[in-house]
Amino acid sequence: MFESAEAGHTVSQKAFRREEAVLRNELLLAQNALRNEAAFPVLIVIAGMEGSGRRETIACLHEWLDPRFLSTVAFVDADRDDPDHPPMWRYWQALPPRGRIGILADSWYAAPMAQRLAGELKRMQLDARLERIRRLETLLVNEGALLLKFWFHLGKAAQMARYRQLRDHPETAWRVSAASRMRLGQYDAVRKVAAHVLRLSSTAEAPWIILDGSDDNYRKLAVGRALRDALAQRAGHPPPRIPHAAPLQTGRDRRNVLSTLDLSLALSDRKYERELARLQGRLAGLMRHRRFARHSLVLAFEGMDAAGKGGAIRRVSAALDPRIFQIVPVAAPSDEERAQPWLWRFWRRVPGKGRVTIFDRSWYGRVLVERIEGFCSEADWLRAYAEICDFEHELVEAGAIVLKFWLQIDKAEQLRRFREREQTSWKQFKITQEDWRNRGKWAQYQEAAVDMIDRTGTGRAPWITIEANDKRHARIKILRSICEAVEHAMGID
Repeated sequence: MFESAEAGHTVSQKAFRREEAVLRNELLLAQNALRNEAAFPVLIVIAGMEGSGRRETIACLHEWLDPRFLSTVAFVDADRDDPDHPPMWRYWQALPPRGRIGILADSWYAAPMAQRLAGELKRMQLDARLERIRRLETLLVNEGALLLKFWFHLGKAAQMARYRQLRDHPETAWRVSAASRMRLGQYDAVRKVAAHVLRLSSTAEAPWIILDGSDDNYRKLAVGRALRDALAQRAGHPPPRIPHAAPLQTGRDRRNVLSTLDLSLALSDRKYERELARLQGRLAGLMRHRRFARHSLVLAFEGMDAAGKGGAIRRVSAALDPRIFQIVPVAAPSDEERAQPWLWRFWRRVPGKGRVTIFDRSWYGRVLVERIEGFCSEADWLRAYAEICDFEHELVEAGAIVLKFWLQIDKAEQLRRFREREQTSWKQFKITQEDWRNRGKWAQYQEAAVDMIDRTGTGRAPWITIEANDKRHARIKILRSICEAVEHAMGID
């Protein structure tokens, strides 16, 4: 795999200066076109052997391009630097918006490779991490990103020569640390792990470009050419689409997870008030428990219009310390959010450990309203099922307790609540023409909700269906479900 990158490619200083003048101009023109059209983002992953020139190449790109529209984020020991969030959270924060170029130094590959070298990851665990990375990269490409991944390689002799060059020069000696000296002694192990990682993570949509890192001039020109050519090839062409989901079944039985709910379930006022106080106190105590510091709580509320999501959220939040929770009302994405992959606006709201985030509507809009209203293509919402499961898996793996509630009412109850809202002054803002229009698509929303629950309900991030014709019953069932899930996660009987 690395043989051609150890061949000792060289470019003279004269040849470098001659080509640099032309290449730099071409890159600036391509960057300006990218910025003006803002059709897609560019993400450049820079990784490689110790001493292979990653720092110098990134500095060169900042010199050649307009640095105002270029960002670089370095991830040295990301898993340990921010233990409160899922590992992928920090990378989502670093994604460039459409029209911009972002450079990730080492990126999501650095931590699993370092942990494998340290003996902290078994081969099977490393492969599982790489599979999650491949799925993330597929999502980014499907969302339109141009993804370039460079690995700068060095042979053992070239690495040692580079080390001596840095060590012996007063201006670069500071870069030779104890850690870098240790990695020199791990050359064979690093090469073996790198070969395995690159082989498993090089895909048709996001291949690795392996370059000889021994000559600065050759490496810089090779990266510049690759970026220029990729931008030119992509200009005016739609991004590739990678199949990511099986089609939905048709002709299913009329009985389903929603149609079989008993919507007649109800609570008396007296029992409701007693249970509400008891469960709110129980939840408040769980949030103060020392074990909750190892977890976070993510609650997603979905349901038909006027199903009672807002009232249920108020009863949950009343039990929480305002300092540890946030409520995120989800509406149409803003311009800033549309410039990013569709899950970005939810990743940025992921709570740290010891905290709670409540989503009033959620990422499931992609397979509900966006599916039904045609705001995204069929391919986009079909692949969203798997992308949602990956997202929730990342949260759960990092200690989050993820619960998703679907509040179900029948059509007659919805009509009663709509009319009540129109006739109650302080509720009139809650009813719009869009609500009445959506009511005409009742059957489509029900079908989409059944598909959503079937495809994304898992044991670790379950859907909890709520019989919501009676608001009192719905609120108590929600509070009880949260308490039981938190107690189970924390090992409390």
